[in-house]
Amino acid sequence: MRERDNETSDDVDNGVLERTDNLETTGIGIVDGATAQIDLALPPLSDGDEDYIDDEDAAVSADEHEPALDEAAPSDDDPVVDADAVVEGERPETAPDSEAPDAQTPVGHEAAGSDDVVDAEIVTPVTTTAVSTQTGSTRRAMHLAAAGDKHALERVRGARVEEQPLQSRRLDQFGADRESPDLLTADRLIDRSRVAASEPGGLWQRFVYGATGRRVILADSARVRARKELSRRISAPLTGGAKFVPVLSRKGGVGKTSVTTLLGMALADAREDRVIAVDANPDRGTLAERIERSSGKTVRDLVRSRSEVTGFNDLSAIVARDETRLDILASDADPHLSEAFSDRDYHDVAAIAAHYYSIVLTDSGTGIVHSVMDATLELADQLLIVAGRSVDEAKLASETLSWLESNGYAELARTAVVVLNTSRPGASLVRPSELEAHFRTRVRAVVTIPYDAHIATGGPISFRGLSASTRLAARELAAVVVEGLRPAGVAR
Repeated sequence: MRERDNETSDDVDNGVLERTDNLETTGIGIVDGATAQIDLALPPLSDGDEDYIDDEDAAVSADEHEPALDEAAPSDDDPVVDADAVVEGERPETAPDSEAPDAQTPVGHEAAGSDDVVDAEIVTPVTTTAVSTQTGSTRRAMHLAAAGDKHALERVRGARVEEQPLQSRRLDQFGADRESPDLLTADRLIDRSRVAASEPGGLWQRFVYGATGRRVILADSARVRARKELSRRISAPLTGGAKFVPVLSRKGGVGKTSVTTLLGMALADAREDRVIAVDANPDRGTLAERIERSSGKTVRDLVRSRSEVTGFNDLSAIVARDETRLDILASDADPHLSEAFSDRDYHDVAAIAAHYYSIVLTDSGTGIVHSVMDATLELADQLLIVAGRSVDEAKLASETLSWLESNGYAELARTAVVVLNTSRPGASLVRPSELEAHFRTRVRAVVTIPYDAHIATGGPISFRGLSASTRLAARELAAVVVEGLRPAGVAR
């Protein structure tokens, strides 16, 4: 093939066409006076020409003729030449005297039908004086290049169809025989027959359990089941941040501080989270005196060093903790200093307490119009109102509810808990059933605390040293408070 090309190279001028009778040039049009748009149709190869295609020329690599897909598309100012056969990389050349700008490379190739003519679109400027094309061996090379381009495009198109985009898959999109991690539950994996049962609660049940080598477990008595159910109610989880529960009383001597201590001990003894009781009495409070341990620090120390509290260890050096894990923040012993404890100070203390505790009890003073009381009511999630079992004490408690209702705290009054505390021994002339009936029409719940000589001493209170009835009443009060702090509709 190369010899045939050399023989014909002397007779052919590749710059100007000598014959035009084998070309269709009817599509010539003048554009902008300097360029032309030409439709060329080259005849198919003759039988004689096919003899000069040897194996080396037929092995043209398709990669060398792959279209330049990333090159820029022609602009509107560039003329277009439609040719039937063009080899990529070989552009029609202009006459030597033309001043045409650089041409764009072909933007696409597409194989023709059975006549082996390849249709292609190229973009190139040409002059009106001469059009250069290739004949003879050049057309054969163009034919082979077009065939290679055809196979290259088919490979590219096929690869694009077969490629799948990378994407994440949900676990439920895998096969049905594959399990998700959610199926690895304790109920499925743990062999309950090998798990040791909890020790029974009753005295007789524990004796039988130990005497039989932990093989015989008697059912709990009704009393034990009631105690476990009460513990479950007290230890129910709370959501939504720290909960503030102020304890109010319009009259001194009714046991407000004692009720605060009992409630805090019952909560701390049954719950896993932290509980604190803050003495916010404007006068000299006695909350810290109801537990045996003392830190020697007060709310005033916490207010002064609030910026230095960076962890619970810093706070634990200020508060006092009793055997039930109840933390107490005492008030100032000097009444002149305690009067300076303002609503701003209470907000500072409450902010620190809310960061480390789940339940914050506040032992408020007997007045309800001082500034600390305003701050206490603003943060309150639930109220406890302590009333004595006498006529005047009951009236003051009911009037407190009326004041709350008329001063913007009607919802707190409606969901409050009234505690009827028995602070004197012996039978009272006031009928307790009538007191309970009155307050149940105004509040959510009423709880009665019986008289306990251990509390009446005025000294430190030991939760284990209380009578069984007093401890049970304190736990019942704690359960009622926790139920009031949980959102409505949540299972108790």
